Amino acid sequence: MSTPTTMRAIVQTDADSTTLTLRTSPLPTIDSSKGEHLIKVRACAPCAGELLWPKNFPPPNPRELIPCPDVAGTVVSGPDDSPFQPGDEIYARTNYLRPGNARDYSVCVTGEMAHLPRGLSAVAAAAIPVSAETAWQILLIHAGVAGDAEVEFATAQKAWKGKRVLVTAASGGVGIWVTQLATLLGAHVVGTCGTTNVELVRSFGAAEVLDYRRVDLREWAEQNPEKKVDVVIDCIGRKSLQDAWWTVRDGGVVLSIFQPPEQVKPEGLDASGIRGVFFVMEPVRRHLEEITKLAELGKCRGLVDSVWPLEQYQEAFARLNGGHARGKIIFDLSLNQ
Repeated sequence: MSTPTTMRAIVQTDADSTTLTLRTSPLPTIDSSKGEHLIKVRACAPCAGELLWPKNFPPPNPRELIPCPDVAGTVVSGPDDSPFQPGDEIYARTNYLRPGNARDYSVCVTGEMAHLPRGLSAVAAAAIPVSAETAWQILLIHAGVAGDAEVEFATAQKAWKGKRVLVTAASGGVGIWVTQLATLLGAHVVGTCGTTNVELVRSFGAAEVLDYRRVDLREWAEQNPEKKVDVVIDCIGRKSLQDAWWTVRDGGVVLSIFQPPEQVKPEGLDASGIRGVFFVMEPVRRHLEEITKLAELGKCRGLVDSVWPLEQYQEAFARLNGGHARGKIIFDLSLNQ
């Protein structure tokens, strides 16, 4: 596969600013001894809030600030003994230690990649990795429902069966995956979302859907104590997380991927033994491979909100930052080339 010498790249100008610019840059170089592969990017996806990460969570080693941790593309080159050979179609959530994938060519390592699910386009596949892997790690590791260590899916099904789970922002990128996977595990999922997304969240398996514009979670829990949940899985933080504290039973779990739950634990909450959990996901190849199997069987799916050419990055990030996207914002790098 012939490669050019330069490429397009969206770059964040510095860690203290969320300003982006589209530049022409040289192609990245790879170190095959570290499992690195050069990837021709076909599609990539940003994460909500990621332009704040460099300031709040500075990379340990300075690097070019390129957004979009999710990628789908084609292997150009890599280690000779890699399971991913030139021409293979792959997808991944790449490590924060390296620049992201909003560029024509990027770098993936063996331990974070999986082959593209059969039957999915690159655009559809790019909507999956970070959201699905985050949900997988919530349910099979960090919520602790099946124990203190990672468990297999079949083992987790026994532990989760019949558990009541509240998922905030259930129509968002991570929320739809938590809803789908928790439902597959046998949990009773209660999802929160806006009015226009109620039926969407139901379509992903939620047994109950609460319109956050109409339902006060504290009132809902106090009026129906039997409806309190075993686990809260918060995907949005702040007021939504604070309100969700009222819905969890004594001895339950409040897990957030946005902030440590104790930061917004409401005063006057009369509850005991509730465990707060906060974690940051890590890209893991075997998790993505398990998700690939489920996707190929039609048991779960990603959701694309909208598709943009790389040149319309300002409009795409404005859509993302508006907080009302249904699923993932995707850059299709074949557009406007």
